[in-house]
Amino acid sequence: MIEARDTGSRKTPGKGRGRDFWPDDDKPGRRFPSPKLLYGAAAALVAVVAAAAAVLVLTGGGTDEKAAPRQVLPTAYTPDYNGEGFRQIAERSADGRAITEGEAFSAKSLKSTGYSFSLAASDLSSDCKAATWGARLQGDLAKFGCNQIARSAYVSADKKHVGHFIVINLSGVEGVKQILRDLDPRTKAGWPTLLQAPGVPATGAGFSAAYAKTYGHYAVLTLVERAGGAQPASLNEMIDVSLVIENAADFLYGRLDLASTGTPRQ
Repeated sequence: MIEARDTGSRKTPGKGRGRDFWPDDDKPGRRFPSPKLLYGAAAALVAVVAAAAAVLVLTGGGTDEKAAPRQVLPTAYTPDYNGEGFRQIAERSADGRAITEGEAFSAKSLKSTGYSFSLAASDLSSDCKAATWGARLQGDLAKFGCNQIARSAYVSADKKHVGHFIVINLSGVEGVKQILRDLDPRTKAGWPTLLQAPGVPATGAGFSAAYAKTYGHYAVLTLVERAGGAQPASLNEMIDVSLVIENAADFLYGRLDLASTGTPRQ
């Protein structure tokens, strides 16, 4: 398993949030979740080649839209357990209202420098077992009070990239941390089942990179790949794409504002 870290990727924070995945000492005093970590370019590229080859052997490669793998594990995975800035909603008791479809899928399009994505598929379920695979993961989801999973798939305007965005609603931050540990592909504990984005090959037949973050009592996941699973030029490309997809988490900042100040974000 590769840790999907950056080697000099563009900083592309979401509009109006002033946040990204970069080191805290880049922006002193920020209160947002910790960044994706940095990694050496040479080591990353060697690891990408090796892991991508291994995935193609295990999955058989190919880009058949009709053969969507159910049990997809990312090639590269980076978890962020910190949750800085979301302590006000570290427990569901401070943010008990269920996620609505209007919130979870409010981002119909996502744009940043060089990338433009549109929402292609979405699903909001209260059945956490049905939306995932893996007995160990499913057991921990039940143990830590999972009551909702929101999944969405985005496709870039040029159909060269696919991004999956997932939010898991858990009872508290300790449960989120355990789920992030479960999602490490080395554990083979399981993963959420990814939605098929119409018009592009199914995710899972090649190289993919996933980033998992702690947003209070929510686990937020992004899994990105070149359409069809082709090997990226570098992990920087995957990080740039994931930063765009993670903008779909903006609605959680509204929940944080409401819990912190009693006033929803305008």
